[in-house]
Amino acid sequence: MKPPVFSYHDPRSLAEAVSLLGRLENAKVLAGGQSLMPMLNMRYVLPDHVVDLGRVEGLAYIRDDGEAVVVGAMTRQRDIEFSPLVKEKLPLLAEAILSTGHRQTRNRGTIGGSLCHLDPSAEQVTVAAALDATLTIEGPRGRRTMPFAEFPVAFMTPNIEPDELLVEIRLPAWPKGHGYGFVEFARRHGDFAIASAAALLQVDGSGKIARASLTLGGVDTAPLRMTEAEELMVGQVPDEGLFRAAGEICGRIEAMDDALVPASYRRKLAAVMSRRALVLAQGRVERP
Repeated sequence: MKPPVFSYHDPRSLAEAVSLLGRLENAKVLAGGQSLMPMLNMRYVLPDHVVDLGRVEGLAYIRDDGEAVVVGAMTRQRDIEFSPLVKEKLPLLAEAILSTGHRQTRNRGTIGGSLCHLDPSAEQVTVAAALDATLTIEGPRGRRTMPFAEFPVAFMTPNIEPDELLVEIRLPAWPKGHGYGFVEFARRHGDFAIASAAALLQVDGSGKIARASLTLGGVDTAPLRMTEAEELMVGQVPDEGLFRAAGEICGRIEAMDDALVPASYRRKLAAVMSRRALVLAQGRVERP
């Protein structure tokens, strides 16, 4: 398997990269390449130009801005995995990143590349939905921000123009002591998840759930925030019965159906994975 013939571009600045995308026809952006390179080799995509962001300055960082962690789009997944700041303020992401491929792929894969590839089974995509991330996008018309909930427009299709680039991801941090849990079901570790669930819980002084986030990945064309289940749990004392009821809501989704995994199986997994993620999150809650 060999890629098709294309012209390779190696910009050194964000302005140069945006300029290239604005004037080149049928161009693809190379971030980490862990998805694009196999797709090129199998000729699923046939670009005339590939714009490599690997040496563009200022797109790889992890910063604390107080209420959130801000991550540059070209930040390697390995750097996220070993970041003390991510472990402290975004433990859900720190846990989910360990299920993202293997160490070798995390060495090259980037968070921005994963979000723009927008595979519904991707762990970082699910976590971005769970944390209500905000994306910063830059193009020839300037810079704009977008809630992650508005980013997916169709299967593996992000809400970004061909001449624009994702440059930054803002991930709000939950208060210290919150519970978190990420679980997924795949044929083997490192494979694409057939179904995953990300849960976040915060309790008040009386032990009742004050805030909840529950997101399913891999079951639909984009991550599903289970707002009905979240609303059910808020104000309740967390226990097995409550989590089972939340899981039953997840089991009623309109799941994807394909040649390998029927929708009925994804629905069953959604119920089980969500319950497991909530139990895991509850076990990590620290009451105020």
